[in-house]
Amino acid sequence: MTKVIKGIQVPQRADFVGSFLRPANLSDSTRDQLVRELTDKQKQLGYHVITDGEFNRTFWHLDFFWGFGGVAHEDGGDVVFNGETAHLDRIYLTGKLTAQPHPFIDDFRRVQQFEDAQTIAKLTVPSPAQFFQQLIIPQNFPGTKAIYPDLDELISDIAAVYQDFIRQFYVVGGRFLQLDDCTWGAIVGEAASLRYASLSPILDDVKDLLLKVNNLALEGRPTDLLVASHICRGNYHSTWFNSGAYDSVADWVFAREKVDVLYLEYDDERSGGFEPLAKVSADKHVVLGLITTKRPELEDKATVIARIHEAAKYIPLDRLSLSPQCGFASCAIGNKITPDEQWAKLKLVKEISEEVWGV
Repeated sequence: MTKVIKGIQVPQRADFVGSFLRPANLSDSTRDQLVRELTDKQKQLGYHVITDGEFNRTFWHLDFFWGFGGVAHEDGGDVVFNGETAHLDRIYLTGKLTAQPHPFIDDFRRVQQFEDAQTIAKLTVPSPAQFFQQLIIPQNFPGTKAIYPDLDELISDIAAVYQDFIRQFYVVGGRFLQLDDCTWGAIVGEAASLRYASLSPILDDVKDLLLKVNNLALEGRPTDLLVASHICRGNYHSTWFNSGAYDSVADWVFAREKVDVLYLEYDDERSGGFEPLAKVSADKHVVLGLITTKRPELEDKATVIARIHEAAKYIPLDRLSLSPQCGFASCAIGNKITPDEQWAKLKLVKEISEEVWGV
């Protein structure tokens, strides 16, 4: 559910996922100033949760994994999206996973300095399940098995390094952590059984493992730390990776994942209907991703409001918020929209929030 953190109710009724289009002049020397300008703009639009736009990253997920001991990367991790190939690095293990001072803590401090009495900084990182999936995809599975013949040990070690990272985050004052998780979006739809064939022919068994690693990583977390999960089906240069409704994963992630908030992609028919929301456990808040970051056209306000009320048939309106379905630049390349169009989307989110919830 929502929590009051540093005097601010989070999540807010109007929200966003985290990443923003990278400025053309982004560099090591300009990053701090550009993050300041970004957070100023977020505040000007009336948002009370700020992020650094993920300006420090090339990829939304891989850069984070490189911060753990035992992980290396190289060229050759390309992924085919809908009509476009994403040129990603491939990660692989060089030994057992170990915790160490994580560079993302310094990145968080960069945005944390812009908190004030009206705003709180949020950090977005890939989920433990996303790390697990990266290590067991067919391309990486043989190397992973050579170091971790026992998958239970791999899950235990992933959970341990995440627990250490959460401790580091909390010690420096972090109180809002978002776990970005495409695994639940990848395990739905027709191609899912092929995607996980190397692990198990029974998809429910794979879902058990994804849930296990996520929940194990969150064991013992401080009670005043808000943890959210953001679920989508891929977001690269305005393309997508997968399609499929939430029905087949709702009994796992909606009902049993031990997070406070779910940010859910719902910007088009690829996500299915709202019926699975009935399975969201009573202790969770849901942020509906009804505004797309993939296209510049603004959504019709009345249509979005109608969709919010349709979702409220399955989960109370008081437990709902609104956001875009994903970030504006999950990788450095960004989506095919302009900065002005990006901000127009967030202005629309805020306008709809004020009309539906009065805030």
